[in-house]
Amino acid sequence: MNKIIPSKLKSGDEIRVIAPVRSLSIISKDQRVISIKNFQKLGLNVTFGKHVEEKDEFVSSSIESRLEDLHDAFKDKNVKGIFTVIGGFNSNQLLKFIDYTLIKNNPKILCGYSDVTALQNAIYAKTGLVSYSGPHFSTLGMKKGLEYTKEQLRIALIHEKPYTLLPSHQWSDDAWYKDQVHRNFRMNPGYIVLNKGKAQGTSIGGNLCTFQLLNGTEYQPSFKDTILLVEDCVEDPTTFVPNFDRDLQSIIHQPGFEGVKGILIGRFETASGMTLTVLRKIIKTKKELSDIPILANVDFGHTSPIAAMPIGGDISIYAGPKPYIRINKH
Repeated sequence: MNKIIPSKLKSGDEIRVIAPVRSLSIISKDQRVISIKNFQKLGLNVTFGKHVEEKDEFVSSSIESRLEDLHDAFKDKNVKGIFTVIGGFNSNQLLKFIDYTLIKNNPKILCGYSDVTALQNAIYAKTGLVSYSGPHFSTLGMKKGLEYTKEQLRIALIHEKPYTLLPSHQWSDDAWYKDQVHRNFRMNPGYIVLNKGKAQGTSIGGNLCTFQLLNGTEYQPSFKDTILLVEDCVEDPTTFVPNFDRDLQSIIHQPGFEGVKGILIGRFETASGMTLTVLRKIIKTKKELSDIPILANVDFGHTSPIAAMPIGGDISIYAGPKPYIRINKH
């Protein structure tokens, strides 16, 4: 497949906010204002899809409404980038009805994470368009602790050159949207080597429980010569660890998994109960992973700050004494 790398954003560009999962209506007015101001500081102008405020019993809108906003954002020549409102549970409802030819003919940046993983990987599988597992529109509603997120967003979506993804200095998984003043930040130890080695490949994946929804479908990207991105969110702390183990095994069982050259694991939330000892044991029990480099505690997923990681980009990783992640082409 030929990759399509969308044009980078520049000052004055319009970005469109759409809600392919949960509705904008759950985001407070104050948080929206902060988000818009932070995008403006990046030189970007924010507009919204027609149906972003709609909300049904699933805190979402109809498939038709979500598709219309997605297609309109790609069709609109004034729109240079697309950001999702927030994650949720149902973006895979859209996959069968998306006009992939429209997207292929109008390539542009798409950024979001969590449940948006299904959209990003399906679009890459069907069109070759590189997108970004990165902050939602709502993510930029933070008052504190956003510096790393904004800087990585600038580097990934605005700058053209390859770059080394450096770890953040501190991190948090507090409920910042409930209390913007009293935040709990911790020092970040940096990348953790689980398996030594080095690798280069095309980045795919993202949120693990969402990515495995694509198993065995036409929307699952090829594993050939890939770097797999893996992170997950806590829904039930009592079952997180066994579910992570099971979902990872499910991906390993997919045809062609032997094409995976390395794995990057995003930082886990404290409530997950995932310790380094437990994670090492999970990795060690999977013989299929024994010969590939694996780095953990990477800045993507359901903690903050969060880097924008390309889905479909070319990435090099080194899991050794001074581990690094190099984003070569994105």
